[in-house]
Amino acid sequence: MSITGLFHCRGCGGVDTRSVLDLGAMPLANRLLDDIESAANEPRFPLQLVFCPTCALVQIVETVPPKDLFYDYPYFSSFADTMVEHARVLVERLVTQERLGARQLVVELASNDGYLLQHYQRRGVPVLGVDPAANVAAVAQARGVPTRCAFFDAAVAREMAAEGVRADVMHANNVLAHVADLHGFVEGIHLLLAPEGIAVVEAPYVRDMIDGREFDTIYHEHLCYFSLLALQRLFAQHGLAVHDVERLAIHGGSLRVTLMHADSHRGVQPAVTALLAEERAAGLDRFEYFGRFAEAVAALRTELTTLLARLKVEGKHIAAYGASAKGATLLNAFGIGRETIDFVADRSDVKQGKLTPGTHLPIVAPEALVERQPDYVLLLTWNFADEILRQQSAYRERGGKFIVPIPDVRVV
Repeated sequence: MSITGLFHCRGCGGVDTRSVLDLGAMPLANRLLDDIESAANEPRFPLQLVFCPTCALVQIVETVPPKDLFYDYPYFSSFADTMVEHARVLVERLVTQERLGARQLVVELASNDGYLLQHYQRRGVPVLGVDPAANVAAVAQARGVPTRCAFFDAAVAREMAAEGVRADVMHANNVLAHVADLHGFVEGIHLLLAPEGIAVVEAPYVRDMIDGREFDTIYHEHLCYFSLLALQRLFAQHGLAVHDVERLAIHGGSLRVTLMHADSHRGVQPAVTALLAEERAAGLDRFEYFGRFAEAVAALRTELTTLLARLKVEGKHIAAYGASAKGATLLNAFGIGRETIDFVADRSDVKQGKLTPGTHLPIVAPEALVERQPDYVLLLTWNFADEILRQQSAYRERGGKFIVPIPDVRVV
Protein backbone atom coordinates (compact mmCIF):
# COMPACT_ATOMS: atom_id res chain seq x y z
CA MET A 1 0.00 0.00 0.00
CA SER A 2 1.35 3.42 -0.94
CA ILE A 3 0.83 6.28 1.48
CA THR A 4 1.82 8.97 -1.00
CA GLY A 5 0.90 12.47 0.14
CA LEU A 6 0.60 11.52 3.81
CA PHE A 7 4.26 11.25 4.76
CA HIS A 8 7.63 12.64 3.69
CA CYS A 9 10.67 10.39 4.05
CA ARG A 10 13.00 11.53 6.83
CA GLY A 11 16.03 10.72 4.71
CA CYS A 12 15.29 12.27 1.31
CA GLY A 13 11.88 13.94 1.61
CA GLY A 14 10.31 11.54 -0.88
CA VAL A 15 6.57 10.88 -0.74
CA ASP A 16 6.28 7.52 -2.50
CA THR A 17 6.80 5.40 0.61
CA ARG A 18 5.26 1.93 0.77
CA SER A 19 3.79 0.16 3.79
CA VAL A 20 5.75 -2.78 5.20
CA LEU A 21 3.94 -3.51 8.49
CA ASP A 22 1.05 -1.83 10.31
CA LEU A 23 0.75 -2.65 14.03
CA GLY A 24 -2.16 -0.27 14.62
CA ALA A 25 -2.47 2.05 17.62
CA MET A 26 0.15 1.17 20.24
CA PRO A 27 1.13 2.61 23.64
CA LEU A 28 4.53 4.22 24.15
CA ALA A 29 6.87 1.30 24.78
CA ASN A 30 8.83 2.90 27.63
CA ARG A 31 5.92 4.74 29.26
CA LEU A 32 5.58 2.66 32.42
CA LEU A 33 2.50 3.29 34.55
CA ASP A 34 2.46 4.05 38.27
CA ASP A 35 -0.91 2.41 38.92
CA ILE A 36 -3.96 1.00 37.18
CA GLU A 37 -5.85 4.30 37.51
CA SER A 38 -3.31 6.05 35.28
CA ALA A 39 -4.03 3.49 32.55
CA ALA A 40 -7.36 5.17 31.83
CA ASN A 41 -5.61 8.05 30.03
CA GLU A 42 -2.80 6.05 28.49
CA PRO A 43 -2.04 7.51 25.05
CA ARG A 44 -1.74 5.36 21.93
CA PHE A 45 -0.24 6.30 18.60
CA PRO A 46 -0.23 4.67 15.15
CA LEU A 47 2.75 2.38 14.54
CA GLN A 48 3.26 1.78 10.83
CA LEU A 49 6.53 0.78 9.15
CA VAL A 50 7.22 2.01 5.61
CA PHE A 51 9.97 1.76 2.98
CA CYS A 52 11.26 4.63 0.84
CA PRO A 53 12.27 3.38 -2.64
CA THR A 54 14.20 6.59 -3.33
CA CYS A 55 16.79 6.34 -0.53
CA ALA A 56 16.11 2.81 0.86
CA LEU A 57 15.30 4.12 4.35
CA VAL A 58 12.87 2.08 6.44
CA GLN A 59 10.99 4.14 9.02
CA ILE A 60 7.76 4.58 10.96
CA VAL A 61 5.24 7.23 9.99
CA GLU A 62 4.31 8.75 13.36
CA THR A 63 6.67 11.13 15.16
CA VAL A 64 5.85 11.42 18.85
CA PRO A 65 7.35 14.63 20.33
CA PRO A 66 10.82 13.72 21.68
CA LYS A 67 10.17 15.47 25.00
CA ASP A 68 7.31 13.02 25.60
CA LEU A 69 9.64 10.08 25.06
CA PHE A 70 13.00 10.95 26.56
CA TYR A 71 12.78 13.59 29.27
CA ASP A 72 12.19 11.13 32.12
CA TYR A 73 13.61 7.91 30.71
CA PRO A 74 13.40 4.50 32.43
CA TYR A 75 16.24 2.78 30.55
CA PHE A 76 19.66 2.66 32.23
CA SER A 77 22.32 0.88 30.18
CA SER A 78 24.37 -0.16 33.22
CA PHE A 79 21.70 -2.67 34.30
CA ALA A 80 22.71 -4.80 31.28
CA ASP A 81 26.11 -6.41 31.92
CA THR A 82 26.31 -7.27 28.23
CA MET A 83 26.08 -3.60 27.28
CA VAL A 84 28.75 -2.52 29.76
CA GLU A 85 31.16 -5.20 28.54
CA HIS A 86 30.37 -4.41 24.90
CA ALA A 87 31.30 -0.80 25.59
CA ARG A 88 34.49 -1.70 27.45
CA VAL A 89 35.82 -3.85 24.62
CA LEU A 90 35.17 -1.11 22.06
CA VAL A 91 36.82 1.55 24.23
CA GLU A 92 39.93 -0.56 24.77
CA ARG A 93 40.25 -1.02 21.03
CA LEU A 94 39.79 2.65 20.17
CA VAL A 95 42.17 3.91 22.87
CA THR A 96 44.91 1.85 21.24
CA GLN A 97 43.87 2.38 17.62
CA GLU A 98 43.47 6.17 17.90
CA ARG A 99 46.30 6.63 20.44
CA LEU A 100 43.98 8.43 22.82
CA GLY A 101 45.27 10.10 25.93
CA ALA A 102 44.90 13.16 28.12
CA ARG A 103 45.09 15.57 25.15
CA GLN A 104 42.18 14.07 23.19
CA LEU A 105 38.44 14.33 23.80
CA VAL A 106 35.72 11.70 23.43
CA VAL A 107 32.11 12.86 23.09
CA GLU A 108 29.17 10.49 23.31
CA LEU A 109 25.71 11.40 22.06
CA ALA A 110 22.90 9.80 24.08
CA SER A 111 25.48 8.88 26.71
CA ASN A 112 22.86 7.49 29.10
CA ASP A 113 24.23 6.79 32.60
CA GLY A 114 27.91 6.88 31.62
CA TYR A 115 28.14 3.14 30.93
CA LEU A 116 30.57 3.72 28.00
CA LEU A 117 32.40 6.94 28.88
CA GLN A 118 33.44 5.57 32.28
CA HIS A 119 35.84 3.21 30.49
CA TYR A 120 37.62 6.12 28.76
CA GLN A 121 37.89 7.94 32.07
CA ARG A 122 39.62 4.93 33.62
CA ARG A 123 42.20 5.18 30.82
CA GLY A 124 42.77 8.88 31.49
CA VAL A 125 40.92 10.16 28.40
CA PRO A 126 38.75 13.29 28.85
CA VAL A 127 35.08 12.74 28.03
CA LEU A 128 31.83 14.62 27.60
CA GLY A 129 28.36 13.09 27.37
CA VAL A 130 25.23 14.58 25.82
CA ASP A 131 21.85 13.16 26.82
CA PRO A 132 18.33 14.66 26.87
CA ALA A 133 17.00 12.59 29.79
CA ALA A 134 17.46 14.69 32.94
CA ASN A 135 17.08 11.74 35.31
CA VAL A 136 19.65 9.63 33.43
CA ALA A 137 22.09 12.50 32.96
CA ALA A 138 21.96 13.13 36.71
CA VAL A 139 23.06 9.55 37.39
CA ALA A 140 25.98 9.94 34.99
CA GLN A 141 27.05 13.21 36.59
CA ALA A 142 26.85 11.63 40.05
CA ARG A 143 29.32 9.03 38.75
CA GLY A 144 31.68 11.79 37.71
CA VAL A 145 30.92 11.61 33.98
CA PRO A 146 30.49 15.20 32.66
CA THR A 147 27.13 15.28 30.88
CA ARG A 148 25.31 18.03 29.02
CA CYS A 149 21.53 17.59 29.24
CA ALA A 150 20.23 18.41 25.76
CA PHE A 151 18.71 17.02 22.59
CA PHE A 152 21.74 17.00 20.30
CA ASP A 153 21.35 18.72 16.94
CA ALA A 154 23.20 21.21 14.74
CA ALA A 155 22.32 24.14 17.01
CA VAL A 156 23.67 22.39 20.12
CA ALA A 157 26.77 21.35 18.17
CA ARG A 158 27.44 24.97 17.19
CA GLU A 159 27.10 26.03 20.83
CA MET A 160 29.55 23.34 21.91
CA ALA A 161 31.99 24.19 19.12
CA ALA A 162 31.85 27.86 20.13
CA GLU A 163 32.82 26.74 23.64
CA GLY A 164 35.91 25.03 22.21
CA VAL A 165 34.59 21.47 22.11
CA ARG A 166 36.10 19.39 19.30
CA ALA A 167 35.78 15.62 19.37
CA ASP A 168 38.60 13.32 18.35
CA VAL A 169 36.22 10.39 18.78
CA MET A 170 32.44 10.57 18.86
CA HIS A 171 30.05 7.80 19.81
CA ALA A 172 26.38 7.49 18.94
CA ASN A 173 25.21 4.07 20.10
CA ASN A 174 21.57 3.15 19.52
CA VAL A 175 20.49 6.77 19.16
CA LEU A 176 20.37 7.58 15.44
CA ALA A 177 17.20 5.51 15.08
CA HIS A 178 15.57 7.62 17.82
CA VAL A 179 16.22 11.02 16.27
CA ALA A 180 13.30 13.06 14.93
CA ASP A 181 15.60 15.71 13.41
CA LEU A 182 17.75 13.22 11.53
CA HIS A 183 19.56 15.78 9.38
CA GLY A 184 20.16 18.14 12.29
CA PHE A 185 21.72 15.32 14.29
CA VAL A 186 24.06 14.22 11.49
CA GLU A 187 25.01 17.80 10.69
CA GLY A 188 25.85 18.19 14.37
CA ILE A 189 28.29 15.29 14.12
CA HIS A 190 29.91 16.98 11.12
CA LEU A 191 30.26 20.27 13.00
CA LEU A 192 31.73 18.80 16.19
CA LEU A 193 34.07 16.17 14.74
CA ALA A 194 37.77 17.08 14.52
CA PRO A 195 39.21 17.15 10.96
CA GLU A 196 40.79 13.71 11.25
CA GLY A 197 38.51 12.41 13.96
CA ILE A 198 36.11 9.49 13.75
CA ALA A 199 32.49 9.02 14.75
CA VAL A 200 31.37 5.52 15.69
CA VAL A 201 27.65 4.95 15.16
CA GLU A 202 25.83 1.76 16.17
CA ALA A 203 22.25 1.02 15.15
CA PRO A 204 20.06 -2.07 14.79
CA TYR A 205 20.52 -3.52 11.30
CA VAL A 206 17.33 -3.62 9.26
CA ARG A 207 18.48 -6.76 7.45
CA ASP A 208 18.68 -8.70 10.71
CA MET A 209 15.31 -7.30 11.76
CA ILE A 210 13.62 -8.53 8.59
CA ASP A 211 15.42 -11.87 8.31
CA GLY A 212 14.99 -12.65 12.02
CA ARG A 213 11.36 -11.55 12.35
CA GLU A 214 12.50 -9.03 14.97
CA PHE A 215 9.38 -6.90 14.69
CA ASP A 216 9.59 -6.01 18.39
CA THR A 217 12.42 -3.64 17.49
CA ILE A 218 9.65 -1.42 16.12
CA TYR A 219 8.31 1.15 18.57
CA HIS A 220 7.73 4.88 18.60
CA GLU A 221 11.22 5.74 19.84
CA HIS A 222 12.74 3.92 16.86
CA LEU A 223 11.85 6.20 13.98
CA CYS A 224 14.30 4.71 11.45
CA TYR A 225 15.72 1.26 10.63
CA PHE A 226 18.97 1.38 8.72
CA SER A 227 20.84 -0.46 6.03
CA LEU A 228 24.34 0.66 5.05
CA LEU A 229 22.91 1.85 1.75
CA ALA A 230 20.54 4.21 3.54
CA LEU A 231 23.20 5.37 6.01
CA GLN A 232 25.76 6.14 3.32
CA ARG A 233 23.26 8.34 1.47
CA LEU A 234 22.27 10.14 4.67
CA PHE A 235 25.83 10.86 5.80
CA ALA A 236 26.97 12.00 2.35
CA GLN A 237 24.42 14.84 2.49
CA HIS A 238 26.39 16.27 5.43
CA GLY A 239 29.99 15.93 4.30
CA LEU A 240 30.58 12.63 6.08
CA ALA A 241 31.82 9.38 4.55
CA VAL A 242 31.76 5.80 5.81
CA HIS A 243 35.31 4.75 6.71
CA ASP A 244 34.54 1.24 8.00
CA VAL A 245 31.62 -1.02 8.92
CA GLU A 246 31.10 -4.10 11.08
CA ARG A 247 28.14 -6.38 11.64
CA LEU A 248 27.53 -7.08 15.35
CA ALA A 249 25.41 -9.69 17.08
CA ILE A 250 24.26 -7.34 19.85
CA HIS A 251 20.57 -6.36 20.01
CA GLY A 252 19.65 -9.12 17.61
CA GLY A 253 21.98 -7.74 14.95
CA SER A 254 23.48 -4.27 14.60
CA LEU A 255 25.74 -2.24 12.34
CA ARG A 256 28.77 -0.41 13.69
CA VAL A 257 29.64 2.32 11.19
CA THR A 258 32.80 4.40 11.54
CA LEU A 259 32.51 7.86 9.95
CA MET A 260 35.06 10.39 8.84
CA HIS A 261 34.93 13.76 7.14
CA ALA A 262 34.56 13.30 3.39
CA ASP A 263 37.95 14.97 2.84
CA SER A 264 39.72 12.86 5.49
CA HIS A 265 42.95 11.07 4.65
CA ARG A 266 41.76 7.84 6.27
CA GLY A 267 40.21 6.31 3.17
CA VAL A 268 37.45 3.69 2.81
CA GLN A 269 37.96 0.16 4.11
CA PRO A 270 37.14 -2.85 1.88
CA ALA A 271 34.38 -3.96 4.27
CA VAL A 272 32.31 -0.93 3.22
CA THR A 273 32.40 -1.70 -0.48
CA ALA A 274 31.73 -5.38 0.20
CA LEU A 275 28.66 -4.81 2.38
CA LEU A 276 27.17 -2.25 0.00
CA ALA A 277 27.46 -4.75 -2.85
CA GLU A 278 25.99 -7.49 -0.65
CA GLU A 279 22.99 -5.32 0.25
CA ARG A 280 22.29 -4.46 -3.38
CA ALA A 281 22.49 -8.12 -4.35
CA ALA A 282 20.09 -9.06 -1.54
CA GLY A 283 17.64 -6.35 -2.59
CA LEU A 284 17.74 -4.01 0.40
CA ASP A 285 17.20 -1.10 -1.99
CA ARG A 286 13.94 -2.60 -3.30
CA PHE A 287 10.52 -2.97 -1.68
CA GLU A 288 10.25 -6.65 -2.60
CA TYR A 289 12.81 -7.55 0.08
CA PHE A 290 10.52 -6.11 2.77
CA GLY A 291 7.18 -7.04 1.24
CA ARG A 292 6.63 -10.34 3.08
CA PHE A 293 7.60 -9.10 6.54
CA ALA A 294 3.98 -8.72 7.66
CA GLU A 295 3.29 -12.37 6.75
CA ALA A 296 6.35 -13.49 8.71
CA VAL A 297 5.21 -11.55 11.79
CA ALA A 298 1.70 -13.01 11.52
CA ALA A 299 3.17 -16.52 11.42
CA LEU A 300 5.26 -15.77 14.51
CA ARG A 301 2.18 -14.54 16.35
CA THR A 302 0.37 -17.79 15.59
CA GLU A 303 3.33 -19.88 16.79
CA LEU A 304 3.74 -18.02 20.08
CA THR A 305 0.09 -17.51 21.03
CA THR A 306 -0.75 -21.12 20.20
CA LEU A 307 2.00 -22.32 22.55
CA LEU A 308 0.92 -19.98 25.36
CA ALA A 309 -2.75 -20.95 24.98
CA ARG A 310 -1.86 -24.65 25.20
CA LEU A 311 0.21 -24.10 28.34
CA LYS A 312 -2.62 -22.19 30.01
CA VAL A 313 -5.08 -24.99 29.16
CA GLU A 314 -2.65 -27.38 30.85
CA GLY A 315 -2.85 -25.21 33.98
CA LYS A 316 0.68 -23.81 33.75
CA HIS A 317 1.68 -20.52 35.33
CA ILE A 318 3.53 -18.13 33.01
CA ALA A 319 5.53 -15.03 33.84
CA ALA A 320 7.70 -12.81 31.66
CA TYR A 321 11.19 -11.39 32.00
CA GLY A 322 12.22 -7.93 30.85
CA ALA A 323 9.97 -4.86 31.07
CA SER A 324 11.59 -3.63 27.88
CA ALA A 325 10.42 -1.62 24.91
CA LYS A 326 10.74 -4.77 22.81
CA GLY A 327 8.51 -6.56 25.27
CA ALA A 328 5.88 -3.83 25.13
CA THR A 329 5.67 -4.13 21.36
CA LEU A 330 5.45 -7.91 21.41
CA LEU A 331 2.82 -8.15 24.15
CA ASN A 332 0.59 -5.43 22.73
CA ALA A 333 0.90 -6.44 19.08
CA PHE A 334 0.16 -10.10 19.87
CA GLY A 335 -2.58 -9.39 22.42
CA ILE A 336 -0.80 -11.10 25.32
CA GLY A 337 -1.81 -9.70 28.70
CA ARG A 338 -3.07 -10.50 32.18
CA GLU A 339 -5.08 -13.49 30.97
CA THR A 340 -1.76 -15.19 30.15
CA ILE A 341 1.09 -13.52 32.08
CA ASP A 342 1.12 -13.28 35.89
CA PHE A 343 3.90 -10.70 36.23
CA VAL A 344 7.04 -9.33 34.57
CA ALA A 345 10.41 -9.59 36.31
CA ASP A 346 13.07 -6.96 35.64
CA ARG A 347 16.47 -6.25 37.13
CA SER A 348 16.04 -2.46 36.99
CA ASP A 349 14.84 -1.09 40.32
CA VAL A 350 13.65 1.98 38.39
CA LYS A 351 10.97 -0.18 36.75
CA GLN A 352 9.99 -2.36 39.69
CA GLY A 353 6.64 -1.49 41.24
CA LYS A 354 5.26 -0.06 37.99
CA LEU A 355 2.98 -1.52 35.31
CA THR A 356 3.82 -2.37 31.72
CA PRO A 357 2.45 -0.14 28.93
CA GLY A 358 -0.83 -1.25 27.42
CA THR A 359 -0.96 -4.65 29.12
CA HIS A 360 -0.65 -3.28 32.70
CA LEU A 361 1.30 -6.23 34.08
CA PRO A 362 3.02 -5.71 37.45
CA ILE A 363 6.80 -5.37 37.29
CA VAL A 364 8.71 -7.08 40.10
CA ALA A 365 12.28 -7.95 41.04
CA PRO A 366 13.88 -11.06 39.45
CA GLU A 367 13.86 -12.82 42.82
CA ALA A 368 10.14 -13.40 42.26
CA LEU A 369 10.99 -16.11 39.73
CA VAL A 370 12.38 -18.33 42.50
CA GLU A 371 9.90 -17.17 45.14
CA ARG A 372 6.83 -17.84 42.97
CA GLN A 373 8.39 -20.40 40.61
CA PRO A 374 6.17 -20.03 37.51
CA ASP A 375 6.35 -23.00 35.16
CA TYR A 376 7.44 -20.86 32.21
CA VAL A 377 8.90 -17.41 31.66
CA LEU A 378 8.45 -15.57 28.36
CA LEU A 379 11.81 -13.92 27.70
CA LEU A 380 10.93 -10.49 26.32
CA THR A 381 14.56 -9.31 26.39
CA TRP A 382 15.63 -12.20 24.17
CA ASN A 383 18.53 -10.10 22.84
CA PHE A 384 20.21 -10.61 26.25
CA ALA A 385 19.24 -14.28 26.48
CA ASP A 386 22.66 -15.67 27.40
CA GLU A 387 23.14 -13.14 30.20
CA ILE A 388 19.66 -13.62 31.66
CA LEU A 389 19.72 -17.42 31.46
CA ARG A 390 22.98 -17.38 33.46
CA GLN A 391 21.56 -14.98 36.02
CA GLN A 392 18.45 -17.12 36.50
CA SER A 393 20.23 -20.45 36.97
CA ALA A 394 18.52 -21.03 40.35
CA TYR A 395 15.07 -20.73 38.78
CA ARG A 396 16.05 -23.10 35.97
CA GLU A 397 17.62 -25.64 38.33
CA ARG A 398 14.26 -25.88 40.10
CA GLY A 399 12.56 -26.85 36.86
CA GLY A 400 11.64 -23.44 35.46
CA LYS A 401 11.75 -22.98 31.70
CA PHE A 402 12.18 -19.95 29.47
CA ILE A 403 10.28 -19.34 26.24
CA VAL A 404 12.47 -17.46 23.75
CA PRO A 405 10.10 -15.91 21.18
CA ILE A 406 12.41 -14.58 18.46
CA PRO A 407 13.52 -15.39 15.80
CA ASP A 408 11.79 -18.73 16.32
CA VAL A 409 9.74 -19.81 19.31
CA ARG A 410 11.75 -22.24 21.45
CA VAL A 411 11.63 -23.50 25.03
CA VAL A 412 14.87 -23.54 27.03
